[in-house]
Amino acid sequence: MHGTLEIVLVLLAVAVCVVIAFRALSLPPVLGYLLVGCVLGPHVAGVVPDTVQVRYLAEFGVVFLMFSIGLEFSLPRLFAMKRIVLGLGGLQVLTALVVFTVLGRFWSLNWAGSFAVASVLTMSSTAVLSKLLVDRLELESAHGRQVIGVLLFQDLAVVPLLILIPALAEPADRLVPTLSMAALKTVGVLALILYIGHRLMRRWFLVVARRKSSELFMLNVLLITLGLAWVTERAGLSLALGAFLGGMLISETEYRFQVEEDIKPFRDVLLGLFMVTVGMFLDGGVILHNFLWVAGLLLIMLAFKFVLVALASRWLEGQAGAAVRSGLWLCAGGEFGFVLLTMISDVKLVPDSVLQIVMATLVLSLLIAPLIVAASDKIVLRFVASEWLLRSMELTRVAAQSIATDRHVIICGYGRTGQYLARLLEQENIGYVALDLDPDRVREAAAAGDTVVYGDSVRHETLVAAGLMRASAVVISYKDTAASEKVMHHVQQARPDISIVARARDERDMERLFEHGAAEVVPETLETGIMLATHTLALIGLPLSRVIRRMRVIRSQRYETMRGYFVGASDVDERPDALLERLHSLTLLPAAYAVGKTLGDLVLEPLGVKVVSIRRKGVRRVSPEEHTSLESGDVLVLLGVPEDLAIAELLLLKGG
Repeated sequence: MHGTLEIVLVLLAVAVCVVIAFRALSLPPVLGYLLVGCVLGPHVAGVVPDTVQVRYLAEFGVVFLMFSIGLEFSLPRLFAMKRIVLGLGGLQVLTALVVFTVLGRFWSLNWAGSFAVASVLTMSSTAVLSKLLVDRLELESAHGRQVIGVLLFQDLAVVPLLILIPALAEPADRLVPTLSMAALKTVGVLALILYIGHRLMRRWFLVVARRKSSELFMLNVLLITLGLAWVTERAGLSLALGAFLGGMLISETEYRFQVEEDIKPFRDVLLGLFMVTVGMFLDGGVILHNFLWVAGLLLIMLAFKFVLVALASRWLEGQAGAAVRSGLWLCAGGEFGFVLLTMISDVKLVPDSVLQIVMATLVLSLLIAPLIVAASDKIVLRFVASEWLLRSMELTRVAAQSIATDRHVIICGYGRTGQYLARLLEQENIGYVALDLDPDRVREAAAAGDTVVYGDSVRHETLVAAGLMRASAVVISYKDTAASEKVMHHVQQARPDISIVARARDERDMERLFEHGAAEVVPETLETGIMLATHTLALIGLPLSRVIRRMRVIRSQRYETMRGYFVGASDVDERPDALLERLHSLTLLPAAYAVGKTLGDLVLEPLGVKVVSIRRKGVRRVSPEEHTSLESGDVLVLLGVPEDLAIAELLLLKGG
């Protein structure tokens, strides 16, 4: 198979099936892409040839990956975490580079090849670990901040490695001049881009954003990403370096999050293609023949990086439990290893057989990384004696705050919303105990006299220590729906009679929380509309009692009359969720299938669509009944998610 279209179709078909299977098994999709490349590559099926065009297209995946990493890179954040980033991160990267380089010499590699392999083994997975920290609500924990700090330094260390590795392929007598020239070019490009680019970027994005065009905004992002990559490539450096600098410049503007959402589809698709090309390098026969080497290198990498991070963390931070957790989280390899491996392969620094062993080691480490993370709590509790004491002390502190309270309110999360609630409860002389995982916030609030303690509200024992069995209500003040569901699960197991009030982003999350047992859910978007209406009705002269009664009816009906909204062109910038209900107006022409039929005949409810009103001859009828007959010229206002609305519209107009 040699046609480009046929190759693309085969890659897409196999990749979709494999990624679906990997997601169903809760495995990283990156492994699915690697498997696709391995099976379809020249070493197995031979469907996809290893051509320059395929590799060059895949390189754009690295460009967008580095651009997104640059978006996450923040100088203020780096300064705020300088002790962890420069201390723990610097110690981990530099020590691992030195030790792995020395070990590489026993592999009969020269110093340049040993250093190149060491740079690959030193890295950890930013994408996998950061997502696991968010999913497990451990981003603000002691080990979470250490993991993020080390990953931040590793991301920063990739920049000089992208310059060093190609230079190391030069002959020994030209190495120093090559490195010197690369350093001068890097300094020049950095000075030019950071000095001039920082001043121009914000102003230029303001000009583009004022045009209110999503197409223009997207074109501008692509121009900056690929343009800066082209600049660094023309300077004799890598495409990835320019993309990283572009992301770093945009990260200091208010357009960072919008840009991140815009490039996500390009980044994910192209990064998947890059991983497919990496998988094409894998030669199953060579790996099986050297399986003992793969297993040995895997054990050495996991064990050494674990011990290194754990000892460094224990020395710098002093917490045994957090040190062991950080070591377990960071011991596996990362996606940047594959980026560096492709560069090493291009400049022929290391024999192909060694590359195969190193690549197989990375793949296996990524495969077992989530398993190591999942078992980290049990491992720490099993082998770190002080962890039991710390856990007991944490629960004791929580219990000490709640022991004198009765009929109090447990506040899960003490951010801005939780603090506002606590102040109102204090004014009514109602006791509360707040749980939060941000140690700085807890320390300052507790010093000010607030009843807040460090504790994870997702854990059953923490809720019990907070006096769940004596509490009158539980309030979940954060917007993480998955975490809220876990809290409600523990609460209902222990106290099915207690009232739970939860916070939600919109009506979609609201329904999920109601299904999991919340007595009341406060959706932010809907409550904002209610408060605007309350003030408006009161100011134009309606009696306050009538206004309050109207708001009570809306809330008692679970915001039924406020569901959905009409989406316009200006909503593109807000990225409306494809699973969020919206309103859609549909006019029935004389030839429409629905004309002459009743709403009951059309059976729209099973489709997930509801007719909320009918406008006939200028008169709107809200909540029409099933026996309502439809006429030509009727305007139906439908409520549902976009996909269901499209099916319902087809049914109403054409009958299927």
